[in-house]
Amino acid sequence: MAVWDKNLLWSFMFLLAGAVGVTVIYPFTSTCAVRGSTVTLPCTFTPLKSFSDGQREVPLKIVRVRWCKNHEICQGSTPSVYDSNSANINSRYQYLGDMKTNCTLQIRDVQQGDNATFRFRMEADHPQGHFTNKTGVTVTVVDSTKMRIIRSSDDKKFSRGETVTLLCASVCTFHQLEVTWLKDGHALSENGSSLRLSPQTAEDSGNYTCALKNMKTLSEPYSLQAEAGAGGNLPLIAGVLFVVLLAVIALVLFIIKRKLRAAEGQRAAGGETELKVSY
Repeated sequence: MAVWDKNLLWSFMFLLAGAVGVTVIYPFTSTCAVRGSTVTLPCTFTPLKSFSDGQREVPLKIVRVRWCKNHEICQGSTPSVYDSNSANINSRYQYLGDMKTNCTLQIRDVQQGDNATFRFRMEADHPQGHFTNKTGVTVTVVDSTKMRIIRSSDDKKFSRGETVTLLCASVCTFHQLEVTWLKDGHALSENGSSLRLSPQTAEDSGNYTCALKNMKTLSEPYSLQAEAGAGGNLPLIAGVLFVVLLAVIALVLFIIKRKLRAAEGQRAAGGETELKVSY
């Protein structure tokens, strides 16, 4: 085999091995986002470390990362929602990754225009290291979502002292949304898609609503009403114990008083006998 043919073969093999080694992984390829919320698109990548130019192995270094919307290759003059080489980027799109392995993108204040497919592209200091994963992540934006509150049990009554967890639900997954909670119209300090009330007291009775942070969209009120449970009998038990304690104290005082009277009677009888003897 000629030297030129051997070099061509080795170059092809290195190129094939390099292409196989390059990866961009999206944990999920589709997600749902409520307009005005924040959605995070997790992403990891493995760049090509080097390539062969037919004579030697040339190391590669990632010099640029990009995220594009509705473009399969995301190259050249394609508009980017994020470009590490550009300072003119919409602040709603925040790159949470780096130039090594993490390519996570976060979209804040989701708008209807974000109803699209987002793709990540890495670019090296040589074209051999450029790569775009064409699969991407498709974001479905839901407008004016009707939110509601659910709990594991359909019973809206609870016994005092038990633990109750309320979940803010929608047609979208709320695991990464900024959710706030209100009780009887007043904001609670707790945040997140779930609200845990433990242990329950009578003060926890009321109407609960959840809302997306910095948004006016509210869920329908969810009413929780306390009913007497094991904890509800505490006042009765305390009252019974108090009555029993009073009875015991009264009995002890009665016995002591009776013994004192008996002792006084004995002393009186002894004094009268001594008086008769003296005469």
